[in-house]
Amino acid sequence: MLQSRALVIALILLLSTTLPEVHSKSIFEKDRRDWLVIPDAIAAYIYETVNKMSPKVGQFLVDAAQTPAVVVTRNFLIRETTKLSILAEQLMEKIKNLWYTKVLGY
Repeated sequence: MLQSRALVIALILLLSTTLPEVHSKSIFEKDRRDWLVIPDAIAAYIYETVNKMSPKVGQFLVDAAQTPAVVVTRNFLIRETTKLSILAEQLMEKIKNLWYTKVLGY
């Protein structure tokens, strides 16, 4: 039972960020290319809930989220998803241009 709890906490923290950063970013910002915003928001909600029940466990979550392994993994995921977002935006622009020039004849 304890191992499964530790695994769940590790997975949540893997997708989370430092907590002040979550509150400063909007999920629906147009210029955002970070696909991990929603997991960040969920992790912040879980942290707030856990912290209300047990500040000790809340502090453990904060400390675990700031371990080098979690930070490096999260930064790697952000970097790669940002590249994918940029490529997707470029593809959408090309499709839009093709639509306007070839189909609509503008």
